Amino acid sequence: MSDLGAPAHRPYRVGYAPGAYDLFHIGHLNILRHARSQCDYLVAGVVSDEMAELAKGRRPMIPLVERLEIVRSVRYVDAAFVETVPDKVETWKQVRFDVIFKGDDWRGTPKGDKLEKDFAAVGVDVVYFPYTVHTSSTQLRRALDALSEPLSAERR
Repeated sequence: MSDLGAPAHRPYRVGYAPGAYDLFHIGHLNILRHARSQCDYLVAGVVSDEMAELAKGRRPMIPLVERLEIVRSVRYVDAAFVETVPDKVETWKQVRFDVIFKGDDWRGTPKGDKLEKDFAAVGVDVVYFPYTVHTSSTQLRRALDALSEPLSAERR
């Protein structure tokens, strides 16, 4: 809050936080919370099942319609958008955000470098937030797979 009681000015007008948001966990919530603190309006980009499979080699465990509803229901999210193309600049042409938020596991990687270069060309900032190392959808999925293996063997 400013001294006059008005809300503090946030550095960005429209922010975009893309992700698969599969097996929604505290890391997802942290990114959305931090992102919303940096912008007046936050759009969460929920990657389609097909796009997630392209990027990660497997489909999400939770179907798109359910992931979209979960993300849309988070209080930090003003709108949710289904991301259907791999090129984030193409998504920007539809959503028109001022800043894109990513986990800092992207920083200094070829993907992160390309993201920064592509968005610099259209005047969009890339802001990285700390990646929640101890929790990830990939780790949760491995744990679920490990738990289900003995059950599958018993059923044979």
